[in-house]
Amino acid sequence: MSSELPTPLPAELPAPRKVGMVSLGCPKALVDSERILTRLRADGYAMSADYDGADVVLVNTCGFLDSAKEESLAAIGEAIAENGRVIVTGCMGNEAEAIRARFPQVLAVTGAHQYEAVVEAVHEAAPPELGPYLDLIPQAAADERGVKLTPRHYSYLKISEGCNHACSFCIIPQLRGKLASRRIDAVLREAEKLVASGTRELLVISQDTSAYGVDIGHETRTFRGHPVRAHMTDLARELGQLRGPDGVRPWVRLHYVYPYPHVDAVIPLMAEGLITPYLDIPFQHAAPSVLRAMRRPANEAKVLDRLRKWREICPDIAIRSSFVVGFPGETEADFEYLLDWLDEAQLDRVGAFRFEPVAGAAANDLPGAVPEAVKEERFARIMAKTEAISAAKLASKVGRVIPVIVDEVGEPDEDGDIGATARSQADAPEIDGSVFLRQVSRDVEPGDILDVLVEDADAHDLFAAPAEA
Repeated sequence: MSSELPTPLPAELPAPRKVGMVSLGCPKALVDSERILTRLRADGYAMSADYDGADVVLVNTCGFLDSAKEESLAAIGEAIAENGRVIVTGCMGNEAEAIRARFPQVLAVTGAHQYEAVVEAVHEAAPPELGPYLDLIPQAAADERGVKLTPRHYSYLKISEGCNHACSFCIIPQLRGKLASRRIDAVLREAEKLVASGTRELLVISQDTSAYGVDIGHETRTFRGHPVRAHMTDLARELGQLRGPDGVRPWVRLHYVYPYPHVDAVIPLMAEGLITPYLDIPFQHAAPSVLRAMRRPANEAKVLDRLRKWREICPDIAIRSSFVVGFPGETEADFEYLLDWLDEAQLDRVGAFRFEPVAGAAANDLPGAVPEAVKEERFARIMAKTEAISAAKLASKVGRVIPVIVDEVGEPDEDGDIGATARSQADAPEIDGSVFLRQVSRDVEPGDILDVLVEDADAHDLFAAPAEA
């Protein structure tokens, strides 16, 4: 037996290197940020909540619109001013020369979902502490997926990257490439772990959820002993079978759904209660000439028929969409056509955007640029139209009992009344309305799903109280 004594542990282990993160853009970019931070945590890094405590700062950029690029550049500039050691990633990373021309101090620039390149850049900028007591990869606990940047009770589930469309106003295929679907069994395992760790609402995201699996021939994989296709309807059906530790089915919300014919097959799943009666469909416009210029399907009349049929099958279905006003060549007649279409469609939630030229987009070369003053006037009119529709639809819910998911719980007021902010099944986080609750019980927590009686409504939100048992 050796007489040598083991080397004693140092009195204090070296502090881990810290990484700060500024995440901009859409929920898909937020998922990218979560994956990067999860990998870095596994490499021994800690997260910093501020610039001062970070050894290096990551800025995950958005490059979809020029206004988003300016926001990204401003965030890079702030990170350099406040910290000085900055790595840039995300969609605007494809414009490395422009970024370096404005900020030559940046340590590295990588493109969208280039996780390995980002991690390597962090390793070079702030090498992790290595040693016999630290060079271990910490594994996530059984009830964790990894780093989450959303509240515990809801999670984004990204099912694919990229897009096969060639919309004239969009450069996403240039930024994120062609459609690349994840394996269906991998998606379902991630969803299962999220629900087991406390997620009560899954938000399915991609650039084109309806096209999921097209690039891999809707391949079949085995999950929990049975075959499942990489297809939106199969995915929705399987997600509807999940249960949390308490036996409660999570809400499953579908985003970025193009209205392909097979979307009809998910509506009965909503009627059965398997998935949340909510579809986020980016219609973008209704006038046939504008849709053709956008290189979008011009089947607005057929869409109205399908909306009516969907509502016959599932009366509570909520449809959200977004529209672009002031697209090159849009006439007053085109815009009036859109307003009339919205009157018929009666969409529940609508977002509108003024057209912005995006570097590299084909729409920039189209004739008939719409003056900025006209864009502003049309934007105001479409928002007034959709606000009136929303107000009427929400008013029709007064007196009904509906389920809501709690996002925040307030402190008791002087009378002991506790209020809470929640959302109905018609409301996705961050982009839709809220349900403001009064007189909730002291044991209510974020993520709880309650039945509430709707007492009042305005153009965007509902006001309610817990329903009597």
